[in-house]
Amino acid sequence: MRIAILGAGAIGAYAGAALHRGGADVHLIARGPHLEALRAEGVRVLSDRGDFTARPDATDDPREIGPVDVVFLGLKAQHYAACGPMLRPLMGPGTAVVAAQNGIPWWYFHGTSGPLAEHRVHTVDPGGSVSRAIPVERAVGCVVYAATEIEAPGVVRHLEGTRFSIGEPDGSASRRCTGFSEAMKAGGLKCPVEPELREDIWVKLMGNITFNPLSALTRSTMAQICGGRSTRELARAMMNETLGVASRLGIDPAISVERRLAGAERAGDHRTSTLHDVERGRPMELDVILTAVVELADLVGAEVPALRTVDAVSRLLNDRLVDGSVADRMAAA
Repeated sequence: MRIAILGAGAIGAYAGAALHRGGADVHLIARGPHLEALRAEGVRVLSDRGDFTARPDATDDPREIGPVDVVFLGLKAQHYAACGPMLRPLMGPGTAVVAAQNGIPWWYFHGTSGPLAEHRVHTVDPGGSVSRAIPVERAVGCVVYAATEIEAPGVVRHLEGTRFSIGEPDGSASRRCTGFSEAMKAGGLKCPVEPELREDIWVKLMGNITFNPLSALTRSTMAQICGGRSTRELARAMMNETLGVASRLGIDPAISVERRLAGAERAGDHRTSTLHDVERGRPMELDVILTAVVELADLVGAEVPALRTVDAVSRLLNDRLVDGSVADRMAAA
């Protein structure tokens, strides 16, 4: 199987290294010092499960790769709308795009039936900009349960988890899903093909929607948020509201709020990716994780006062980060 990793950061490079180890023909797309290290030394993975090094092809120009069977999309969701020029050279007639994103995906209602069939979630696909860059018929959903971080250029620290759940929007067990799943398993990863991937989306979202913005707003770890009486109650309220929206959409995640809180507490001093972004002055991945759920709540008539309040103050912070990021790019130009 020929696979391109568009956005070979922490998760992308980790998945790419594992796929290469399993025998897939892997091509990493990265930039800057990270790309230079990947070209010179390959991907070095540090893990309690065993360190290893993989040396797949690495480039910053997808035209050097050409059409592939699968594009594994390791970008943050806010970059999807602009990825079309990088994606197009990789597209063949049957190329699938495995989108490893947090939150509500742009394809969420694709393949469903009923009154919301093919409804577009405007927050995550404004004006259809993401659908134009990544047509929904190309999409394979992916919920990532692995945690990784870039320790140095070309070096990925694997923190926990090896599961990448995937699934077709219509729930079918397609050949493209089963083929990619087998390639991931050959590389030592868990990659179940889930007929009800939307349940996985909401299970993961329960944590992301709560701890990502709260950690960024308070500069706190997950354990610190769970350890404070008022912040724990806020986290509980946000999770319950999230489950309420999911329920009105016909989804009943098989996990309780208390179990989700206990799991977060066990994470201890874990700092969310959103907190890392804020500390580095980068905009948050907010639309797909939080704002989209507020939009869906309005769509189905669910009351979400806690989510709405946290979304409002998070967006104020994010506007400042976006302004700062733009100013930095202008100064560097």
